[in-house]
Amino acid sequence: MAISAKSSQDFVPIKEVKNGIIILKDGGLRAILIASSLNLSLKSSEEQSAIINEFQNFLNGLDFPIQISMQSRRLDIRPYLLMLEGRLKEQVEPLLKIQTKEYMDFIRSFTDEVNIMTKTFFIVVSYTPAIIKSNNKMMDSLLGGGAPKKQIEDTKKAMDLASFEEKRTQLDQRVGVIISGLGRVGIRTTQLKTDQVVELFYKTFNPGDISQGIKLE
Repeated sequence: MAISAKSSQDFVPIKEVKNGIIILKDGGLRAILIASSLNLSLKSSEEQSAIINEFQNFLNGLDFPIQISMQSRRLDIRPYLLMLEGRLKEQVEPLLKIQTKEYMDFIRSFTDEVNIMTKTFFIVVSYTPAIIKSNNKMMDSLLGGGAPKKQIEDTKKAMDLASFEEKRTQLDQRVGVIISGLGRVGIRTTQLKTDQVVELFYKTFNPGDISQGIKLE
């Protein structure tokens, strides 16, 4: 029996990314926030307790699910080395030239021997509306029997756009709750834009790419 080959896109439940919003094939929406880190070890015991309690209150106050994801990637040192090479060419003092060259050699040697990793934290906010089934008969009843095909298609597009805007409003409210709640803990968050979402998924499915990851603005 012949088995048809499937592309990797068939296994990804994403329909499209629009205005920074991930639209799933089942109609659900997802927004991705990038979050700053917080080093508790640098805080006093009282500050640690206060932060942990505030974070616990934040989680307990949520009435919708979120997903917290951490991505570890090897630090891309190439942009830093390119900057040093530019400084080396501009340097006119012989001694400083030698020191800069030795420093660059040290950085290359050190990063070849030790994998320096960067960690990025993401928060996925979801909104899944109730599924309402519709069919062409319902559309015909709204437009009247025998409506032109183009009119039916235009009406469907308008209804889809209105549905998306309504769902996005609900999702935006949830995103606001996350940004406000984590802000009280001392964690800065910002929502990824369309190009950043696409870049994130590309690098997730292509882990061999060690280019610089997404940064919190």
